Amino acid sequence: MSSEVIYGLHAVEKFIKQSPQSVYSIRFVKGRLNGRQQALFDQAKALGLSPQFVAKTEFKGFDEVNHQGVLAEVAKQADLTESDLQELVENTANPLVIFLDEVQDPHNLGAILRTADAVGVTAVVIPKHNSVGMNATVRKVASGAADNVKLIVVSNLVRTIKQLQSSGMWMIGLAGETDLTIYDQDLTGSIGIVMGAEGSGLRRLTKEACDHLAAIPMVGVVESLNVSVATGIAVYEAFRQRSR
Repeated sequence: MSSEVIYGLHAVEKFIKQSPQSVYSIRFVKGRLNGRQQALFDQAKALGLSPQFVAKTEFKGFDEVNHQGVLAEVAKQADLTESDLQELVENTANPLVIFLDEVQDPHNLGAILRTADAVGVTAVVIPKHNSVGMNATVRKVASGAADNVKLIVVSNLVRTIKQLQSSGMWMIGLAGETDLTIYDQDLTGSIGIVMGAEGSGLRRLTKEACDHLAAIPMVGVVESLNVSVATGIAVYEAFRQRSR
C-alpha cells in the first residue's frame, strides 16, 4: 500500500489515536522534547510504535512552525468515490453535503474539513481533476478532522450533483449574482451546499446544475470572501436551522 506523510502535533496525535495500525513510522527532530512532544512520544511507544529521532534536515520542505518537530509516515487510504457517496446519502437522514468546485488551496480544503467536522456534515465532495486532494498540509490545517469527515473524490462533479438531485437532494450554489441570500434558503432537508473555486467561483455548468443560487450579504468594499470562510457561514446557517 502507498504511503503519505502527515505532520504537526495535533494531526499526528489524532491519527495515531484513531489508526495506530496504519502508522509506518513516526519521527521527531533530534534534541530535547517539549512537554507535548514528550507526551506524543510516550503515546507512540505505548501503542507499540517505534518513534525515531532524526536530523532536522529530514524535515526539509516542511515549514518549521507547522511541523512542530514531528512527522509520521502512514498508509494512504483509498479514495472514497461516487458509490460511497450514494450509500452515505441513502443511509443518512437529511444529509448535508459540501461540494467544492475545483478548490485549489490545501489550506482552504483543510479549513473546510475542520468546519465540516464541527457541524456534522455528511461528506465533502471534490472533483478528481483540477482540485486539491488530501495531503499533509490539508491534514495539518484540518487538525484531525481529515480522518473524521468523509472526503469523496468524483470523476465529474456536475454529473454527481444531478444524480443526487434525482434522489431528492436540493443543491444551493453560493454565488454573488442573486438577490436571494443564504438566509432565505430552507436548509433543513437533504441539502448540498455548492462552493466555487478561489477567485473564479462556480463554473457555468456547475452553477446551472444548482436548484437555487444564494449570496452572503456584504456591506463592505471587498467583492468576495475566502471560500473556506464562505463555506463556514453557509454550513453554520444550515446547522442553525437544523437545530431549531
